[in-house]
Amino acid sequence: MTAFPNIRLRRKRLGNWLLNLTRENELSINDLILPLFVHNGEKIYEPIAGLPNIKCYPIANLLSVIEKAKNLGINAVALFPVVENSLKTENACEAYNPDNLICSTIRKIKSEFANDIGVIADVALDPYTICGHDGVVINGKIANDETIPILCKQALVLAAAGCDIVAPSDMMDGRIQAIRTALDSSNFQDVLILSYAVKYCSGFYAPFRQAVGSCSFSSSIDKSSYQLDFGNTKEAMWEIQMDIDEAADIIMIKPGMPYLDVIRAAADRFDIPIFAYQVSGEYAMLKAASEKGWLEYDKVIYESLLSFKRAGAKSIFTYAALEVAELKKQKK
Repeated sequence: MTAFPNIRLRRKRLGNWLLNLTRENELSINDLILPLFVHNGEKIYEPIAGLPNIKCYPIANLLSVIEKAKNLGINAVALFPVVENSLKTENACEAYNPDNLICSTIRKIKSEFANDIGVIADVALDPYTICGHDGVVINGKIANDETIPILCKQALVLAAAGCDIVAPSDMMDGRIQAIRTALDSSNFQDVLILSYAVKYCSGFYAPFRQAVGSCSFSSSIDKSSYQLDFGNTKEAMWEIQMDIDEAADIIMIKPGMPYLDVIRAAADRFDIPIFAYQVSGEYAMLKAASEKGWLEYDKVIYESLLSFKRAGAKSIFTYAALEVAELKKQKK
């Protein structure tokens, strides 16, 4: 007589109610942060090539999107400016103009929504430089120390406009400590720093760079002298430790799904919130494949985001935030 096992793990999979009771990880609307693009033009919106269904809005129309996000239970938005070419310079002076596009947007959001939804804004120069780099170029090199004072000025105008979280995404060494000192010295002690401590030199950023005008699909830009080598994990841990020591409040790992091992390693090692970014290329691949009928979008987008949670991410930047939040609401 064949001996059958006493332990049958499949018993816990016999119904949805059992699956719900025994699931180890879950994705919540509270985990989602919505990236948004804003422009200074007159059109109601501009479609973004390479990011299906994602649009760039003028400030007035952006507010209705934020209202929708708030009503769905999304807690924060991350803003990215599409800057006119005429405002781009070698030293990115528009980045610290207190009346620039992103500062004007933040003030309008705070006027409309107060503290009902959080506002996150990048501290980086790539939307404002002619070259599209995250720092200023001197003698053909990205100048680390000369870039940091500009980043501090940018962080200060963002904080003054009402930004809740400034997010240095430039990968210059030492900028977290400098920005924290600048904020504290100007009575912005309550403004958080979300450090893009681990921003890999990835090919998955192309649709985003095209959207903000720092690079086109027909050209590329080499950021390998300051962004992290995608073969390295130990170096990522050093980057995180350094930024924690410099008083970062939250750490970002970017991109997301190709670097789940890095998210897991960071979550296991550090007692600080780890955020992840499902970047433009990740989102675009899933969206494009689903539009071809090769994948079922609702399932794969949820599965991909849950993998971030399983790896240890606390919250996730995703262009699918509205769609996923609506799906979650429908299932309640």
